[in-house]
Amino acid sequence: MHEYIVNLHMHTPYSDGRGTHQEIAQAAMKSGLDVVIVTDHNIWTQGYEEYYENDGKRVLLIVGEEVHDQARVPQKNHLLIFGADREMAHLSNDTQQLIDNANQAGGLSFIAHPVDPPSETFGEADLSWVDWEVSGYTGIEIWNAMSEFKSLLTSKAAAIYYAFNPKDVAHGPFKSVLKKWDELLNAGKRVVAVGGSDAHALIGQMGPLKKVLFPYDFHFRSINTHILTFDPFTGSHDSDKQVVLDALKHGRAFVGYDLPSPTKGFNFHAINRRGEALMGEEIRLTDDVTLHINLPRRAEYRLIRNGSIVKIWNNQENSTFITTEPGNYRVEAYLKFRGKRRGWIFSNPIYVT
Repeated sequence: MHEYIVNLHMHTPYSDGRGTHQEIAQAAMKSGLDVVIVTDHNIWTQGYEEYYENDGKRVLLIVGEEVHDQARVPQKNHLLIFGADREMAHLSNDTQQLIDNANQAGGLSFIAHPVDPPSETFGEADLSWVDWEVSGYTGIEIWNAMSEFKSLLTSKAAAIYYAFNPKDVAHGPFKSVLKKWDELLNAGKRVVAVGGSDAHALIGQMGPLKKVLFPYDFHFRSINTHILTFDPFTGSHDSDKQVVLDALKHGRAFVGYDLPSPTKGFNFHAINRRGEALMGEEIRLTDDVTLHINLPRRAEYRLIRNGSIVKIWNNQENSTFITTEPGNYRVEAYLKFRGKRRGWIFSNPIYVT
C-alpha cells in the first residue's frame, strides 16, 4: 500500500479565503503534503486542477465545492463535494437532491462540520448539520479545525489567546460528532470519516491587535486525512485524482493530527485464514479475526467496537486483538502535547461481518 497526506476543505478569494490556488499549493509543498482539495463556497472553479511543482517538490491540487443553501438563515447543512467536476450550488435548497446529483456525476459528498457551535461573543451562528434523514452521502468530517477554534471563542480574552497560540487549539473531534458517527455505523451505514482544516487564512482584528487566523501552512501541518492506495501516484493529474477519490470513497483512510507528532505510518488491518481487510473494508467472521494496530510511536490508544471501548493500551506502539464478535472496529490514539491530552489518530472502521 502507498500512503499520501491529503488536506481537504479550504477556501480561496473565490469565496471567503485569502490565498490563491497557487499560494495554497506553495504552502502545501512547504508543509510536505501530497494532495490539497480546495472547496470554495457555492462555486466550482475551473482551470486550477493540476500538479504544482517547485524546488523538487510537487502537490496534486483538486477542486471541489462546499455547497449550502444561502437563502437559509442560519446557513446550515454544508456539504463538501469532490469529483463531480461540475457546478452543484443550484441544487443547494434540496439536500437529498444535491447528494443524489453528486452521486450521479460520479462525485463524493461529505457532511462538513456536522457540529459547528455558535460563538455569542462574536455573533457567530450555529452552522451544524441538521438534515440527518438524508442518505447516500459518502461520509462526514469528524474533525474540523475551524469549528473547534470557534468553540473556544467564549470571550475576547480567549479569542486573543488562541489566535496567538494556535498550537493550543486542537484537542480532538467533538465527542458528539464521534457519537453520531458511531450511531450511523451501527445503523448499517458505511460512513467514511475525514478530517478537514477549513482553512481561510482570514485576518482577525480586535483593536490594535491583528493576526492571520490561521496561515494555510499551519493548517497543513495539523489536521490531515491520510489515504492508503493500491497504486502509487504516476504524476498524471487525471489518474492520480481518481486514485485519491477511490481511497476516500472506500474509507481507506485515517484522520491524523500531525502537529504533535507525524501520523504517517499508522496501520490498522485485520487478518484471518481467508484473507486480509484494510480500513474501510469487510472481513467475514468464518473463524477468529486478528486485528493488528501499528502506530508510528508509543501512545495511548483504544480499540472501539460499535461505539464502545473494547480495550485500551497505554504507552505502546504495536498490538494485536483477536475477536470472534462481528461489528464495526475502529481505533483512536491520543498523545500528550503542550501539557494536555490530544487526539492524534482516528481510523476508519474495519467491518467484521
